[in-house]
Amino acid sequence: MAVSADPVTGRTRPAPGARDYLRLAWQRVRGGESGVLPVVGGLLLVSVIFQSLNDAFLTPGNLVNLLVQAAVFALLSMAEVFVLLLGEIDLSVGFVAGIAAVVVAWLARPQLGWPWWAAILAALAATALIGLLHGTLITRIGLPSFVVTLAGLLFWQGVMLFVLGSGGAILISDEVLARITSGTLAPLVGWVVMLAVVAAFGVVVWRRDARRRDVGLTAPPVSLTVTKIAACLAGGAGLMLLANTDRGRLAPVLGLPWVVLVVLAVLVAWAYLLGRRRFGLYVYAVGGNAEAARRAGIPLARIRTVCFVLCSLTAGIAGVVYASRLRSISTSIDGGTLVLYAVAGAVIGGTSLFGGRGKMLHGVLGGLVIAAIDNGMGLLGFNAAAKYVVTAVVLIVAVTIDALTRRRRPQT
Repeated sequence: MAVSADPVTGRTRPAPGARDYLRLAWQRVRGGESGVLPVVGGLLLVSVIFQSLNDAFLTPGNLVNLLVQAAVFALLSMAEVFVLLLGEIDLSVGFVAGIAAVVVAWLARPQLGWPWWAAILAALAATALIGLLHGTLITRIGLPSFVVTLAGLLFWQGVMLFVLGSGGAILISDEVLARITSGTLAPLVGWVVMLAVVAAFGVVVWRRDARRRDVGLTAPPVSLTVTKIAACLAGGAGLMLLANTDRGRLAPVLGLPWVVLVVLAVLVAWAYLLGRRRFGLYVYAVGGNAEAARRAGIPLARIRTVCFVLCSLTAGIAGVVYASRLRSISTSIDGGTLVLYAVAGAVIGGTSLFGGRGKMLHGVLGGLVIAAIDNGMGLLGFNAAAKYVVTAVVLIVAVTIDALTRRRRPQT
C-alpha cells in the first residue's frame, strides 16, 4: 500500500486507494460539489431525446456541425464566466462581439487591405478597451454592472448601426478569415495535434497528482491518474474518427474544423489563468467574499476591472468567429439573444450566479447544451418560439440546482 507523509506530524500514513478516493469524491458530490456531472448528464439526456426523435442527430455530419455551431455560444459563455465569478453580470457581450465582427470585416475589406491577423488584433484591442471602459465605470465610480452593461448593450448596438449605415452589411472577402469556421485540418495533421494535446494533458495531470502525493495532500491514486489520461486519449481518438468521416454530399468533406482548436486554445489559456495563477485565486476570493478579500489586501478594483476586460476580449473572439461563420456582419445580428445564451450557457454549465464558483469548462459545456437544443429542435422543425421555451426551462432547472446545492453546502 502506498504511503504519504503527514504535513503536520511528519508521520507516514497510508495513501487513499482508488476505492477510498472515489468514496471521498462521492461525499463531495453529496455535499453540493457536483462539478460538471449535472451538465454532462443533461447533455447526454438531450442527445438521447433528439436521437430518438430524429436519427440524424448523432450522425457524424451533424455532430461536427454542432461543434461549429456551439463555438460562438461556448466563447460567449466563457466570457460571461469571468464576471459571474465576481457575482456580477455583463449584458453587453452580444453587441461587443458584434463590434469585433464589424471591425475585422471593415479592416479586411479589399479597399483597406489589412492582413487578416492585423484586422483580428485590432478587433480584439477594440473590445478590450470596451471592457476597460465598462470595468472602470463599475469599479472606480461604483455604478452597478447591470446598469453599465445594459447601457453598453444599447450604446454598442447603436455604434454598429451607425458604422454599417444604409448598406446594412459588410462581406468577409479574406479567405483566411472565412476559413476559421469552414476550414478543416488534414486527417493526419488532426491526429498529430490530438496526440500532442493528450500528451500535454497527461504530463500536466501526472505532475500535478504526483506533486500532491509527495507532500501528503489528498490526490487520486496512480491507477486513477492513468485512467483519466486514457479517457482523454479515448475521447480525442473518438473525436478524430468522427471528424475524419466523410460528411460531404457533393464533394468529400472531412477533418477537424479549425474553430474547434480556437475554442480549445481559449479554454486552456483561461483555465490556466484561473486555476494556476494568483490572479485566479484572487478572482475566486473576491467572488466568494469581497469584504474578506479586501481585508486580505487583494486589490478589488483592479481584479474586477481586469475581469471585465477579459470578458469583452473573449466576446471579441466570439465576434470574429461569428463573422467567419456567416462570412459577413450585418445589422441583423441579434446581440440581445446572444447575451441571454451566454449567461444561460455559463449557468447551465455549472457557474454560480452568486459568485465564487465556476470554471471555464462550464462555459464550454453549457454552450454545447445550448447548441444541442438549438440544433436538435431545428432538425425536428420547431420554430424559434419553441427553442426559447425549452432553453428557458433548461436554464430554470440549472439555476434551481445551483440554488439547492448552495443551500446544502453550508449544512454539510
